[in-house]
Amino acid sequence: SLTKSGRSTRPHHAIRHAAINSLTLPLATLFLPTMFVAARNAFSIASRTAVNHARVFPSTRTVAAFQTAEKSTLVLVRHGESTWNLENKFTGWVDVPLSPKGHEEVVEAGKLIKESGIKRAIMTLNHVLEETDLMWIPVTKAWQLNERHYGGLQGLDKQETVDKYGKDQVLIWRRSYDIPPPVVDRSSPHHPSNDPRYAKFDFPDEWTESLKTTLERVTPYFNENIAPQLKDGKTVIIAAHGNSLRALVKHLDDIGEDVIAELNIPTGTPLVYELDDDLKPIPQEGAMPPLTGRYLGDQDAIRARIEGVKNQTK
Repeated sequence: SLTKSGRSTRPHHAIRHAAINSLTLPLATLFLPTMFVAARNAFSIASRTAVNHARVFPSTRTVAAFQTAEKSTLVLVRHGESTWNLENKFTGWVDVPLSPKGHEEVVEAGKLIKESGIKRAIMTLNHVLEETDLMWIPVTKAWQLNERHYGGLQGLDKQETVDKYGKDQVLIWRRSYDIPPPVVDRSSPHHPSNDPRYAKFDFPDEWTESLKTTLERVTPYFNENIAPQLKDGKTVIIAAHGNSLRALVKHLDDIGEDVIAELNIPTGTPLVYELDDDLKPIPQEGAMPPLTGRYLGDQDAIRARIEGVKNQTK
């Protein structure tokens, strides 16, 4: 929550924002109008209101909501490969673009969605909108779905970090539930207080995030802003980041802390959940455990992408 001045009343790890617009539209072969939520690295907040009636501040995630039929569907898409994914660097909140391969991945993701909200995630949403002929839809932005902040690891080469600290330690930092990487202090350009998009918000002198603290900012936004849309029968597409999506699927599928450490989300691959009236996932045929949602596309290619994410620190 925020005060009238825009200052967060939540703990430091919960600092982010959002905005939603509404309109009516059927969506291609999904047969359902869709709410789009895309993620990027900046800040914005707005109330959930009618079309063209959102308050938008410097922002990150992108949202467009529609009236829909009875079925409730949630589609999650990790942004396509970024330039720092390609260079095997820890990205976190650093705002880097998609690589050429990343653009190709999300164009294909848009096609898969048609057939069945950081620059890299905004670009992902734009490709999805383009492939579904919905580029005209007004979008707003929210920050709650930011990638996990990697603290002192941001910008470092992953393999060099493994060579320095050891594979096991880096895997703990990358994939454990509640153990954060080393902190970054205010002298570093990677500290949020040194980014004009975050300057108005209070951050501790030393900053980093674990998956646990990432979940603690993702889940309230989901419950307060996205869940009501799903309960209204809307379909929701979220374009976000690897760790914010790991946090979200942990919440949806009630995945244990030890299991989530081994879960990798592939880039540019739609993950479809069908939800019951209580927003509990309905297990999908072809789902890859521990997930109950199913990935769209060639399953062998998807497994190869997952393995590629897993091998980034080998």
